[in-house]
Amino acid sequence: MEKQKIFTTSAPHRMDDHVHPFAQGWKVGDLIFTGGIAAEDPATGEMVPGDIQDQARRCFETMKAILAEAGASMQNVVKVTVFFIDYEDKQKFESVYGEYFPDDKPARTSAVVSYLGKNILMEIDAIAHA
Repeated sequence: MEKQKIFTTSAPHRMDDHVHPFAQGWKVGDLIFTGGIAAEDPATGEMVPGDIQDQARRCFETMKAILAEAGASMQNVVKVTVFFIDYEDKQKFESVYGEYFPDDKPARTSAVVSYLGKNILMEIDAIAHA
């Protein structure tokens, strides 16, 4: 199977001076793997201001853009991993999660970690099919 790098300017893409360079995602056959998605504004590279719900919405919009570039949508997501800094944010996150996955929610793993980066409240990645 051929491995294709996914790239869209609708997702964070300023990798030249990024503190942790990464791929937005990879498509291997019909499978799509996103990189870790934080709430970076694609235009500025800065974290979006606000709370966990604001950051979650930015993360999901980035996920949608990466999936679209690979020929998929949120309905194609089969697995999500979410990392939180504060477990207390999980409840508010769930309401946003439900907006993006109203039915047939993907398999999911959630974990609380001690640090993700400056001003980062959460990070998420996904596996989808095309």
